[in-house]
Amino acid sequence: MKILKFTPLLMSVVWGGEKIAPYKGLKTEQDHIGESWELSGVPGKETLVSKGEYKGRSVSSLVKEFKGTLVGEKVYANTGDEFPLLIKFIDAQADLSIQVHPDDKLAAARHNGSKGKTEMWYVVGAGEGAHLLAGLTKSITPEEYASKVEDGSITEVLARYEVKPGDVFFLPAGRIHAICGGCFIAEIQQTSDITYRIYDYGRLGLDGKPRQLHTEEAKDAIDYTVYPDYRTAYTPKKDAAVEVVSCPYFTTSVLDLDKPFEEDLSGLDSFVVVMCLSGAARVATEEGEVSVRQGETLLVPASAQRLSVQPEGSVKLLTSCIR
Repeated sequence: MKILKFTPLLMSVVWGGEKIAPYKGLKTEQDHIGESWELSGVPGKETLVSKGEYKGRSVSSLVKEFKGTLVGEKVYANTGDEFPLLIKFIDAQADLSIQVHPDDKLAAARHNGSKGKTEMWYVVGAGEGAHLLAGLTKSITPEEYASKVEDGSITEVLARYEVKPGDVFFLPAGRIHAICGGCFIAEIQQTSDITYRIYDYGRLGLDGKPRQLHTEEAKDAIDYTVYPDYRTAYTPKKDAAVEVVSCPYFTTSVLDLDKPFEEDLSGLDSFVVVMCLSGAARVATEEGEVSVRQGETLLVPASAQRLSVQPEGSVKLLTSCIR
């Protein structure tokens, strides 16, 4: 099975910016573009193959037809016909709401068997003063949480991080977080669109109405554990795969390449998602090669036995699989 490329879904949101379309080389009159869903099997928001033999097919229909050949035998046994990851670029011109996501157990109980949402951020770009909120700085009780939401002081107990390109944050389900204005993010997450909006600064949505808050739902979803640091540490390295996050839901690595790169996939038993963060390259398996450039995302099927990357000058990629 050959490498697949999909047409992204562009989402207009109240906090959206102006970077996604030019970053991806797209021409669009759509306003407030805040998210580009690169690869999605979320029902009703599924991405379609953009070219080749399967042009116009959704990723979900391909999983249903090709099963382990596309996603891996162990992956298919665990997640069935659902493509297990949701891949996005996020451009925040203004602060996103402060939010939290439920874990698998809570999501299944509340949302008809849905999955929870564990995710990660890779900072692609950051404007002056750009920052993120992730995790608690002090121990609070669920009752104190609710009180702080009510009086608007919830931000006072959240860890704030000034960010720069290359920063990584891992966000297990239950961790309070917010992307703030000036951040351009690559996001890898479980296939779930369940978000509990905790606090939204009193602003209105694109429809001119206040956006719904989920204060009570979030109370039981939050992990109130306090950690010393919520930023993910790693050591960058040229021309090698540097693993930055590994969890049961995905393993993500950074490839910063000036030279050809090759990886043996024969023992992986998983698909590989390739996000191009900058530059361009030719990406190949034994079934053929495709070009990829900044802002594009590829899906390498689990049937591939090897993956090779030929940079056109230099290229920076994120790769994600399930180990």
